[in-house]
Amino acid sequence: MAENEWGSNLSFILAMIGSAVGLGNIWRYPYVLYSNGGGAFYIPYIVAILLMGIPFLILEYGVGYDFKSSFAKAVKKIDSRWEYLGWFLPVAVFLIMIYYSAILGWDGIYIILSFFKGWGADPNVYFTNTLLHSSNSWMGLLQFIPLIAVAMLVGWVIIWFISHRDLEEGLGRVSKVLVPLLFVIMVVIVGFSLTLPGASIGLSELFHPNWALLGNFEIWMAAFGQIVFSLSLGMSIAFTYASYTKDDADLITNTISIALANSLFENFAALGVFSILGYMSLQSGTAVADLVTQGTGLVFIVYPTVFNVLGQWAYVLGPLFFLTVYLAGLTSILSTIEPLSFSIQNKFGFTRSKTMTLLIIVGALISMIYATAYGGSILGYVDTFINQIALLLGIIFECIIFAWIFKAEKLIDFLNSRSKTIKLGKWWVIIVKYILPIFILIVWIGGMMDVIKSSTFEQLVFTVISAAVLLIGTLVLTILPAKNPDWENYEERI
Repeated sequence: MAENEWGSNLSFILAMIGSAVGLGNIWRYPYVLYSNGGGAFYIPYIVAILLMGIPFLILEYGVGYDFKSSFAKAVKKIDSRWEYLGWFLPVAVFLIMIYYSAILGWDGIYIILSFFKGWGADPNVYFTNTLLHSSNSWMGLLQFIPLIAVAMLVGWVIIWFISHRDLEEGLGRVSKVLVPLLFVIMVVIVGFSLTLPGASIGLSELFHPNWALLGNFEIWMAAFGQIVFSLSLGMSIAFTYASYTKDDADLITNTISIALANSLFENFAALGVFSILGYMSLQSGTAVADLVTQGTGLVFIVYPTVFNVLGQWAYVLGPLFFLTVYLAGLTSILSTIEPLSFSIQNKFGFTRSKTMTLLIIVGALISMIYATAYGGSILGYVDTFINQIALLLGIIFECIIFAWIFKAEKLIDFLNSRSKTIKLGKWWVIIVKYILPIFILIVWIGGMMDVIKSSTFEQLVFTVISAAVLLIGTLVLTILPAKNPDWENYEERI
């Protein structure tokens, strides 16, 4: 078996589900659902899955399977003038991996703390001041936090241990264990959460439909943005994973299975989140609307606050919850290194083990900036730039290259011949060529406007720095001469 080939279709599906099911499902989606009309949000949400999520994944899978190569090599072979973009998206995704390692480190610390409620009586003070030593000053870069650095390095070692092996030996086997385990633990957490007094209060708040918001453009933009974020669209991960598949893969059915599993997980997670918020509301007398939040505030402040008043069950539910977050982060982070790693292997002829080791050393060193008192602020700035500006722009150009220059219609007969579910037709071509790029462009414009309106001077500075790192890194990998003679070779498969 090749070092970059799935041992079975199951490995491919579980790895893709692991990539999609991540931190965003637990800490982002419940808030998005609640703040965008509750039950009414499901209408734009389902439209976004059918109109963008599934069609775009099919496109990425189809082209990835056709080339059986890295993203950078495929883009170069489609049109050598676009090679820069072939490196742009893998490098952007690698930058996501670097700041994800910080969140993984924080959560690793909380797994240990959860056994004895080590965050104390005020989780907000502990997380912000005691753990992160958060500083709004640039001088915070000079304050190094050893505990966070060690926790992050532990995560990097785990990532290296899994990813430097041959694909099936490492990522394939781990996905077969971690992804089912992730779902089982979430079932236990949600099952218990639903039995808490006040759970119905939270669920009522979550699902109460605000139909008036359906006429609001922002709710539709939120739905499409959520699907881009949740399914890791345009990150070149789906393309790379599909290039590892065996010849008999049913890519259309796989796409539907992955999108369905991701949707079920994030909606199931929302049940648990709001059941617990409802319990907290009942105990504290605080309205759910004043408790709900997203991001690190939900995971590292609201949940520990709940566990503080939950009694003895907190010593079971707490570790399970933070372990779930860790596993979700780990399965996602393992996927973010694959596109850049495979592209480097293709161009420079390195082995998988050597490439992974090199990237993880580089990533670990850069990530130490997040182990400073100013690290939390930098993380927020970089996350906003990558997700709301860089990736969406890359997706638009990816649609142009794959749907127009490569010609998406070439894939229809091949994909249909293996599909056991739906069949593609002209409707799919219309979506990926016209509808999809327009919608993503609209979401990108909305994201840009949000960044411009809400940015502080410090955020603008780090946005520029992040852009410079991304563009320079991309340029260097583009202009370096290839060392692998196969870099120029490509045989048409479809």
